[in-house]
Amino acid sequence: MRLFLLLLSACAIASLRSLLRSITRFAVLAVSLCSAPHSSFSAPPNILLILADDLGYGDVRCYNADAKVPTPNIDKLAGEGMRFTDAHSPTTVCTPSRYSLMTGQMAFRVPNGGTVFTGAGGPSLIAKGRLTLPAMLKKSGYITAAIGKWHVGLTFRDKAGAPIHSGRLEEVQRVDFSRRIEGGPLDVGFDRFFGTACCPTTDWLYAFIDGDRIPVPPTGPLDKSKLPQHPYANDCRAGMIAPDFPMEEVDLVFLKKSREFIAQHARTSPKQPFFLYHATQAVHLPSFAAPEFQGKSKAGPHGDFIAEFDHIVGELMRELEKHGLAENTLVILSSDNGPEVASIVHMRADHAHDGAKPWRGIKRDAWEGGHRVPFIVRWPAKVKPGTTNDQTLCLTDIFATVAAITGTELPHDAAEDSFNLLPAFEGTAAAPIRPYLLTQAFGGQRTLSIRRGQWKYIAHRGSGGNNYDKGELKPFALSETDPEAPAQLYDLATDPGETTNLYSKNPQIVEELQALLEQSITAGRSRP
Repeated sequence: MRLFLLLLSACAIASLRSLLRSITRFAVLAVSLCSAPHSSFSAPPNILLILADDLGYGDVRCYNADAKVPTPNIDKLAGEGMRFTDAHSPTTVCTPSRYSLMTGQMAFRVPNGGTVFTGAGGPSLIAKGRLTLPAMLKKSGYITAAIGKWHVGLTFRDKAGAPIHSGRLEEVQRVDFSRRIEGGPLDVGFDRFFGTACCPTTDWLYAFIDGDRIPVPPTGPLDKSKLPQHPYANDCRAGMIAPDFPMEEVDLVFLKKSREFIAQHARTSPKQPFFLYHATQAVHLPSFAAPEFQGKSKAGPHGDFIAEFDHIVGELMRELEKHGLAENTLVILSSDNGPEVASIVHMRADHAHDGAKPWRGIKRDAWEGGHRVPFIVRWPAKVKPGTTNDQTLCLTDIFATVAAITGTELPHDAAEDSFNLLPAFEGTAAAPIRPYLLTQAFGGQRTLSIRRGQWKYIAHRGSGGNNYDKGELKPFALSETDPEAPAQLYDLATDPGETTNLYSKNPQIVEELQALLEQSITAGRSRP
């Protein structure tokens, strides 16, 4: 009997200890869950990021009622979601903007951060080990795919294995296309990639990359005489072209690949979220719209190209709806910078269409027209349809926003210039999310600007990119109101067109913004 009582007591003690251990483990888990970042969404949304090339603020009808090209699909997207009116590309040219989008870090902070690659240009601006947007999402369980223009730098090699980092024709001719391409999308977190190294119909190397190789390499020089001849086609360089590369239908190939990805995902992995980055050639010069869009806009070849981009947006949305994915997909549409010189000059003269309206400046310029871009968000689960938002934001902010949505804690050494826009998406932000905004023009760190509230400080003279003293831009030059000033200060609340430089009249504000800019450069970050 005594032995039985001893055994019963031992069992009771063991059970009590087991219970205490379970309670302890539960308590630790509870504390961990409370202290760690977490997502409030029962099912993480799919994410479709559509990035246009050189699409200006005034190119889209829902931003510019006077736009001469109808954009019904983009307008519908805005009607079903939120349209931001104070959104900015990180820089005023493509390569550094795309770097900043992928990393959440301003490109001027890295070596060659003002570079625009051509052809086989590289190496990648993204350093090994840096956390990227697709890598973060991949860790969160997403399937990741990039379709379209990459343009962040790649490493090709010649037959001896030496790296090729120049995009010129003579360098493209040396590439050994049997070798793997290094530093591309597959090396920074994308599971799949189909697209081009740089601008698809501009930059010396006219061939599709599938994954990390070019399956159908260039076989000869591009015959420019067989291409459309118009004022918007003068940006096409005579490079090497692959036999399967359709210069006028590149964007339709990209569209086909993205639609196939969405359809395959719905068929094989419907319970796993996806991130699809669709980066178009449209509407970068040369304006090679596909044959079915030529003449459609009644606003010339560039108008036709804008119409084709709008069609692509509509087709991507229809593909989501077809597979029942539209309700749980966060769709973001924007552009890498403002409109190009030739398209602005000719569209204004020939069709009374202003792709930069109502802003001063265009692509490459530090003025608003160079970096104020369309930014539309559609997400039925969180974004109220038909809304407009005036929060100041940057494309770098997509990184921190997606981190918040997926419950990911950002490391100190990642997304240094990214802010969480989720409160703006949800309509709960009562105050500005960003304390200030940084932008860089074509010259990298020597052409920086900083915006705080209504005040914009451009830390240099002139546009920072284009030359308005001669050539086709001369008619658009404005007389400088403070010609001796070493920099520029504008009050965007009263002077959104940046016509009056207040540098000499407001020395205290100049001093404050210059100090804040220098502090951000020294700190290596703008996100606290």
